[in-house]
Amino acid sequence: MIDKLEINHLRTLDALYQLGNISAAAEHLSVSQQAISLQLKRIRDILGDSLFVRTGHGMIPTPYAKEIYPHIQRVLIHLNNIPLPDAIEPAEIERTLVICATDYTQEVIVSDLIKALRLYAPKVKVIVTNIESANLTKKIHQGSIDVVFTTSAYVPEGLIATPLFTEKYLCVSANKAIQYDKFLPLKNLVEHDFVIVSPGTGSLSGSADAWFEMQGCPRRIALSAPSFAIAKHYLKHSDMVGFLPTRLLPCEGLFEIPLEKYPPGYQVVAAYHPSTKHDPLVNWLLDTVTTRFS
Repeated sequence: MIDKLEINHLRTLDALYQLGNISAAAEHLSVSQQAISLQLKRIRDILGDSLFVRTGHGMIPTPYAKEIYPHIQRVLIHLNNIPLPDAIEPAEIERTLVICATDYTQEVIVSDLIKALRLYAPKVKVIVTNIESANLTKKIHQGSIDVVFTTSAYVPEGLIATPLFTEKYLCVSANKAIQYDKFLPLKNLVEHDFVIVSPGTGSLSGSADAWFEMQGCPRRIALSAPSFAIAKHYLKHSDMVGFLPTRLLPCEGLFEIPLEKYPPGYQVVAAYHPSTKHDPLVNWLLDTVTTRFS
């Protein structure tokens, strides 16, 4: 039956121990005398002991009540010592922060963020995971991921997304035989084979395919890479062309091919579950990132 005790029950017992009077306990807890009497009746039923006996000198604890009082004190002391979120010093925060990010945001956002976090809250441990679209929503709603850095098009339903910045693409290649004047016309660009990035899915279709079709210049995809880091490597060692985000450039071994038109860019966001909206560490994380890219 002990598991039926509630925090208010312990506070009521503590007030009766200290004050020895129902009216004084009621005033101390800012409730009515009737509320104290009802609480005491409920506690007696739970514990199977009268706990306090009325005498000419007030309410006197029974031997059993005296025996359990130290336990009640310890519980209330531990309860009162639970710090509020704003009362925890960053240097004393001990927890594991799980960040889920694309390879692009790991390079552009997360690496500098971890450096800043090491100074702000040195006891915090960090787990960085790649985006797993199949399990992402489930893991976030289970609370096993704290924040996600991705594009606005891939924010799972039910999350809060904070826009960070808009990224654009540039066309690059290691093929020095590509000739152009001020820019390379799209009709000439699509004569070359393309490297695209398709994380997780491994598809030979890219997000810019529809755009090329609209320009009347369908492109030819020869290679699909799982990340921008790998795509850069393949581009360096081939005659193919590809699009890389501007913040990953310049890249040694690749040169930019100026174009008359470019595929649309994308918005980078930080996404998190509504339950973490008031998490001080996540708020610091978001403030740090938005300040950096504002």
